[in-house]
Amino acid sequence: MRPSVNPARPVAAPLLSGIFTAVALLALPAHALADQVPTAQPTLLDAVDHWSFDLSIQGPAILAALAYLYGVRLVARRHPGNPVPAARIASFLAGLAVIEVAVQGPIDYYEATLFADHMTQHLLLMMVAAPLLVMGAPITLLLRVASSEVRSRWLLPILHSRPLRLVSHPVVAFGLFAGILWVTHFSTIYELTLENDTLHNLEHLGFLTAALLFWWPMVGRDPSPWRLSPPVKLVMMLLQMTQGAFLGVAIMNAPAPLYAHYAALNLPWISALADQQLAGAIMWGAGGLGFLAMGLVIFYDWMRAEEESARRVDARLDREAYAAERAMAGSGESGTALIDR
Repeated sequence: MRPSVNPARPVAAPLLSGIFTAVALLALPAHALADQVPTAQPTLLDAVDHWSFDLSIQGPAILAALAYLYGVRLVARRHPGNPVPAARIASFLAGLAVIEVAVQGPIDYYEATLFADHMTQHLLLMMVAAPLLVMGAPITLLLRVASSEVRSRWLLPILHSRPLRLVSHPVVAFGLFAGILWVTHFSTIYELTLENDTLHNLEHLGFLTAALLFWWPMVGRDPSPWRLSPPVKLVMMLLQMTQGAFLGVAIMNAPAPLYAHYAALNLPWISALADQQLAGAIMWGAGGLGFLAMGLVIFYDWMRAEEESARRVDARLDREAYAAERAMAGSGESGTALIDR
């Protein structure tokens, strides 16, 4: 007699193993970064010399770029008259490049040394990389290259699913974008991320995810479960810029260093408080400029949509006028007879 086999075991075993591995990684003791943190003042040479190639980041970035370019090639082959716009291709690849610069280059090398450097890293992910990625319209590209069966069975149900509609709701996305900044900067989470690489990477993933959800209906070229009018987008942008400015001012005006990690470094060329004030100024100034730039993108899209709408109206009126002229020409004798009467 054959022994009974639990059909759930082949699936449950790897699943539990994956969960255990993730928990084990998170539970690893925080390594003492104080022995590894560079304390020398950054130089221009560091921009060339200090680059890391973490496969956990490098791999997904390269795969995303190759997959996107492969999709672009398929669209060009199947629809030569309607290829992917060059601006979208450049935007998506630029977004990946910004992620590379933020988390693989000298900015990441000094993030545990300088609070201002760490703040720059966060702004690059949330204010530059995320909007560039959504303006590349990867979802639209995926829908165009997928088969009708995959679209109807997998992609469209996911896009219209209740969980995605919830997390992508403009109010929820707004709260996630603002909340993750305030919670991480005014809690023990920030200090923990400076001492544990795994938590640090998860923090970056959280920043990027929240930013993608916020920018998707704002400047994204993909279909979104929620459609916002340009005035509403601009108002939400203004509110987001305001809360970011408050966060920057709060950090800049703090009377003492917020994080013991930076204070314990005792850098000879900048104090922890001066570094913190610079970080707050970057959040306030550079963050505001980022929101202003995206506001200009929204305004440009608004004006372009109005021009396209006006052209459609003009074309419709021209067609109606032409049809009326043809009708009058066809009934010229009847019209003349009526006038003579």
